[in-house]
Amino acid sequence: MLQPESLQPLFNVKTAKKGIEVIGVPIVFSLGIFAIWEMIVVAFSIPTYLLPPPSMILTELGTNFGSLLGHMGLTMLEATAGYALGNATGFALAILFAHSKYIEKGLYPYAIALKTTPIIAMAPLLILWLGTGFESKVATAALICFFPIIVNTVKGLHSVDSDAIDLFKSYRANRFQVFTKLSLPMALPYIFSALKIATGLSVVGAVVGEFVGANNGIGYVILVSSYHLETVTMFAAIMISAVGGITFFAVVSLLEKKIIYWQKGIETT
Repeated sequence: MLQPESLQPLFNVKTAKKGIEVIGVPIVFSLGIFAIWEMIVVAFSIPTYLLPPPSMILTELGTNFGSLLGHMGLTMLEATAGYALGNATGFALAILFAHSKYIEKGLYPYAIALKTTPIIAMAPLLILWLGTGFESKVATAALICFFPIIVNTVKGLHSVDSDAIDLFKSYRANRFQVFTKLSLPMALPYIFSALKIATGLSVVGAVVGEFVGANNGIGYVILVSSYHLETVTMFAAIMISAVGGITFFAVVSLLEKKIIYWQKGIETT
């Protein structure tokens, strides 16, 4: 029979404090910022077409939430597909770069060129090639989050201690075993750093693609609202897109904690 002392509590002070820090603090700061924003708009009589108060934006969100959520759902689908495509391609190239200096020297300049070229300049070309549908938005999102995964993965794979590699080889481990059992696990913190950066970039890429050519999506809503000076709707669309990006980042961060749970123990040590 289990003794009361052996039972793990479902709730403790440490968990509650961590939850307050993660959720409560940002909410308090947001409420404070919105309150100051509201007072500034009222005190200086700023026209709503220039800067609407948060109360009007929240009312707009409540009134047209279903429509905005539908547009945001499409944008997030484009961003997620581009995120998966860009990171998978970048990860595969990074493995090639880490194992072949000639391939790295030959292709790395092209990766830098893609990074340094503004995505807004490439979006019209992607629209011309792929049309105004789903594919061009996915390609735009993939291109913008392509570079971080390459840089971080190569850095992570090169960061493995040479003594550890020699130890694996002394036990007759082949290259595949060294990669899967040593190099890849050691590179995971670098990889997840890139994956978290790419969450926001993928949403930006999808929205930019919708700016250039689209009939729906949150970028389309923002663009049309700016043309019609519907600033309240534009702010509501911007806010819901920000929430989508934050949610995406939180999901990847949660996956990082589940997959590389050992990292916290190493840092503590």
